[in-house]
Amino acid sequence: MNSNTEGIISNPSQWKRPEDVLKMQRLKRKQRALQDRINNHSKGASTVPTSGSDADPIGNRFETNPKRKNPFSRNVDPAPKRQKEGHSGELDGGEQTIFDLLSKPVPMVPNLEVPSTKPAIEHRFLQEHCPIEQSLPAEPEEEAPKTSKLAPIHWSIKSKLRIICRTPIPGTNLKTNQEASGLTSFVRCIDSKESSTGLDISPGARFYQATLYWQHPYLPWFTLFPRNARNNHTQTPLDESVRGVLAKEWTISFRNLFQLVRARQCPYFYLCANTFTVLFRAAGIGGRVETHALLTPTTRGMRAALKQEEIEFTMPLKKGSPSAQQDNLNRSSESGIGNSSFSNSSEEQTQTTCNEDTANRSLEADEDDDDIDGEQWLESLGVDAAEIRKISDNHSKKQQQRECGADYSDQSLVLIEGPECQAFFNFLLNAKSTIAKVGRLAGIPPTLLAPVSFAGATLRTLQTRSSKIQMDGQEYHSTELQGVILPHILPYVTDLLCESKDNFSLTLATVPSTTALCEASQKLISDSDKENDASALAGPVFGKENLSDCGLNTRIVENMCRATKDSVFDTERLLYSQEAGGFTWS
Repeated sequence: MNSNTEGIISNPSQWKRPEDVLKMQRLKRKQRALQDRINNHSKGASTVPTSGSDADPIGNRFETNPKRKNPFSRNVDPAPKRQKEGHSGELDGGEQTIFDLLSKPVPMVPNLEVPSTKPAIEHRFLQEHCPIEQSLPAEPEEEAPKTSKLAPIHWSIKSKLRIICRTPIPGTNLKTNQEASGLTSFVRCIDSKESSTGLDISPGARFYQATLYWQHPYLPWFTLFPRNARNNHTQTPLDESVRGVLAKEWTISFRNLFQLVRARQCPYFYLCANTFTVLFRAAGIGGRVETHALLTPTTRGMRAALKQEEIEFTMPLKKGSPSAQQDNLNRSSESGIGNSSFSNSSEEQTQTTCNEDTANRSLEADEDDDDIDGEQWLESLGVDAAEIRKISDNHSKKQQQRECGADYSDQSLVLIEGPECQAFFNFLLNAKSTIAKVGRLAGIPPTLLAPVSFAGATLRTLQTRSSKIQMDGQEYHSTELQGVILPHILPYVTDLLCESKDNFSLTLATVPSTTALCEASQKLISDSDKENDASALAGPVFGKENLSDCGLNTRIVENMCRATKDSVFDTERLLYSQEAGGFTWS
C-alpha cells in the first residue's frame, strides 16, 4: 500500500461518494458533447461566410441550427397547425375581430329535392305475390272523441268536482226560499222540474238539491270517508260501551238499507270499511236482472271465507288466458260455482245449475284422483315419503302465490249476484273483519252512503266554493264541490247546466280505492253484449219502470239502467258543447 492510499484511508473527508462519481460522469459527458459541437461548427464555419469579423461561432451555431427533431414524434402534416396558429392570430386582434367573425353572413344551403323515381317493385305486385305485405298491420288511427247526449255514469266515488263556464253558477249565497225548497225536494224525493208543488224551482234550489246525500254513522270529530284521513289519528280510542252502541245502530241501518235495495226503493248504496268497499245495486241497474254486489279489493283469505260460507262469486276483472277468462265467467277458480246468465225460465235455470254442479263435482273428483295417482306413482318409483311431502309443499306454495298475486288490486274484485247477496249480507253482519279492532277507527262500523234516506241516516251536504279564474286572457267562473260525490250527483248537475249553459267543462277526482267498481261495470256490460241481444233490449225499460219509486228522477234512473258502451265511464274530464251535440270525455 503506497502513501497516497494510506492518506486517503486515514482521511475520510477525501472519500468519494457514489453521487459524486455520477456527477463527474455527467459532467464529462457534457464536456465531450460540447467539444464535438465546437469541432463540427468549426468545420462548417470554414465553408459558410460570416457576416462580420467579430461573429461568435458558438452563438451562430445556436441561432442558425433548427430545433432538434424528436425521435418519438409522428410524421404529421404541419398545415393544420399553421392554420390554427393563423386563426388564433386573427382572434388575438381583440373583441373587434370576434364581432367581425360573428357578423359574417352564413352561406345559404340550397334546398335540393330528391328526384322522384319509380319504385322497382310495384305495390300491385306486392299485394298479389307477397304474403308478408298483406299481413302487415295497418297503422292505428286516432280514436275520435266520444260524443253522447247523456253524461256517463261513474260508479267510483269522487272526492272533488269542479265546474268551469263563462257565466256564474248559483252554488253559493243561496236565498232562504232556495235552500228550503232544495232541501224539501231532496228529502221528499220530488222532481222539482216536473212537479207542481209550489216549491222554488230556480237553478239555485235545484243545484242545492244536487249537493245532498245520506250517511251513517256520522261522527263530527271523525272523517269517515275516506277512512284513511289524516285527522283521525289524533282522537282517543272509544270505550267498549260506545262501540257496542255504534255496532247495534249500524246493524239496524244496514239491514234497513239492504231491504230498500231488494225492494227497489233505493237504486244503490255503498258500504265503506277500512280495508274494502262494497257497492250494492238494485235489480235493473247496469243491465243486471237481479240484485248484485261488487266487493273490492279482496284477499285470498276473504275469498276463502266466502267459499267456506258457500257464497257463490265470480272475478270479472281477473286476467288470464282466453280459456281462463271464459272459465272465470262460467266457474270461479276458487269457489267452483257457476256464473251462468240468468234465464227467464226457472226450469232452464235449474237445469243449467244442475249441469254445472255435476261438471264441478266431476272436475273436483278428477283433480283428487290425479293427486292420488301422482302420489302413488311416486311411491311406486321408490321415492321417499319425505321427498313426496316436499314436492307437495312446493306445489301448494306455488298455488298459494298464484292465488295471492291479485290481492289488494283491481283484479281481485268480486261479483256476487242473485240470492247470494242475502248470504253475503249475513256474512258482513257477522264477520269480524267488518269492524276494525285496531287502528285509527277502531270500533267504528263501516260508513253507509246512499242517495235516499234510511233508518239512522244523517243528511250531509257537499262543500261548495265559487271563484273567478283567468284562462287565455278570458274570465271564467269556477265552482268546486268537495266531499262524497256519489253517482247520482253528476247527472243532477249536468241536467241543470245543460238547460242554462251552452258550454262548460267538469273535472273530477276519483277515490283510488273505488276505481275498480267502474271498471267492473264496464266489463260486465261488454261481456253481456246487450246491444246485439234483441231479447235484452227491453231490460232497461223494465228496470226503469220497476225503479220508478227509488227516489231519483226518471232521467237519472233511465241513464243508470242503460247497458251500452257509453253509459258507464270513469272519466276525469267531461266537456259539454251545444254545438257538438252533447258530451265528450277522455
